[in-house]
Amino acid sequence: MKRFSDLKEDEVLALAISGEEEDSQIYMHFAGRLQNDFPATAQMFEAMAAEEQIHKNRLLDLFKQKFGAHLPYITRHNVQGFLKRRPIWLMDRLRIDTVRRQATTMEIEACNFYNKAAERAADVDVRKLLSTLAYEESRHAAKASNDGQGYLTPDQIMDEDKRAKHMFLLQIVQPGLAGLIDGSISTMAPIFAAAFATRQTHETFLVGLAASIGAGISMGFTEALSDDGALTGRGHPWIRGTACGVMTTLGGLGHTLPYLIPDFWIATSVAVVLVIFELIAICWIRWKYMETPFTSALTQVVLGGVLVVAVGILIGSA
Repeated sequence: MKRFSDLKEDEVLALAISGEEEDSQIYMHFAGRLQNDFPATAQMFEAMAAEEQIHKNRLLDLFKQKFGAHLPYITRHNVQGFLKRRPIWLMDRLRIDTVRRQATTMEIEACNFYNKAAERAADVDVRKLLSTLAYEESRHAAKASNDGQGYLTPDQIMDEDKRAKHMFLLQIVQPGLAGLIDGSISTMAPIFAAAFATRQTHETFLVGLAASIGAGISMGFTEALSDDGALTGRGHPWIRGTACGVMTTLGGLGHTLPYLIPDFWIATSVAVVLVIFELIAICWIRWKYMETPFTSALTQVVLGGVLVVAVGILIGSA
């Protein structure tokens, strides 16, 4: 890779041209992906892409004027100091706030590049254009970092933020909560049954570990295969499946890990305390994100949890 300080003036302009083209393509990709769910932000990215094309054309005109028609091939990937852009196909599932932050980062990086390039430029016209572009990129960064308020109206931002919250609930919170409930409650019976049947913490830990991971795999595949998200708007099935599967496993591991403690009664006491915290956490999530009254959620979840623990202890003690 080349060092930025070693670039010639024609290479600096060529690098700027390729950078503007790359950023324009990324913004157009964002616009196309967001068009259906966030049309106002999609228009913002279309406008930003058009501005990047204008920058590119101004740079091209100056390059032809100063250096002729032959444009050296050089991109950010050939120069040290630039942040690596994510491949476009990895940006398809970014949340709206993440996409806006990505745009802010891109504009700040472009601004810094133009400032550094302008400082090194010997040609007056080149220095002038690079300084102008640095100023314009700084304005873009300020607009993007302010959640697009330079491009979108407050009502548009509010509507899109509400939709983003709704999509987050559908795609992450709901499947994650379903997994947490299943992992926490359904694994209690086999874990406590194994604990009171064997009175051995190591064996109980192995049963809990197997039950937690097995439940996570099962719930993850069930969620992923139940709905492709095309009609329901619940997002990519494997993202939901991963959220559900991971939370299912974590829910079961919560009261499994205490059985790493050698003493049976200490391990069981710690497991019971963690069960209480797990059930309260589930109630809080349902109250916070699903608008379920806390007392109602507490009654439902605690009652179910107590019954499952009691079943496990009774069967294990039989």
